[in-house]
Amino acid sequence: MGKYQSKLKPDAIDDLRSITQFSHAEIKNWYKDFLEAHPSGLLTVKQFETMYNKLFPHGDASVFAEQVFRTFDTNGDDSIDFREFLFAVSISSKGKSDEKLEWAFNMYDMDRDGFITRGEMLDIITSIYKMMGGIRKTSEDDSTPEK
Repeated sequence: MGKYQSKLKPDAIDDLRSITQFSHAEIKNWYKDFLEAHPSGLLTVKQFETMYNKLFPHGDASVFAEQVFRTFDTNGDDSIDFREFLFAVSISSKGKSDEKLEWAFNMYDMDRDGFITRGEMLDIITSIYKMMGGIRKTSEDDSTPEK
């Protein structure tokens, strides 16, 4: 798939149809919207964090956004291209339970060693608490990620 093209080539659409559950028309619409938001054809971690911070304005979404970003960025090049983006959106919105579970596991398994340690679990839960910020105040009796 050629980067930054205004139109997807038929072979690129075929590839995307093979890795997602989106139709030809849906892929074209997603691509148009993706390029409008990201004319370079790439989504950076800073742009990703900005999106999450807009969704959670009362907290700090940066750590959680980085963890999700790392899961989207399957080739590890520190950017998300349209293929990576659509693949992740497809799994999260139309994927089977086992696909969603594998995707979530990969987000929690930060060092990609095939195991989720207590520390990794604590890191992700803590990042969710920070992201939620003032949305849900906990009393002193409530459990925290450390508990």
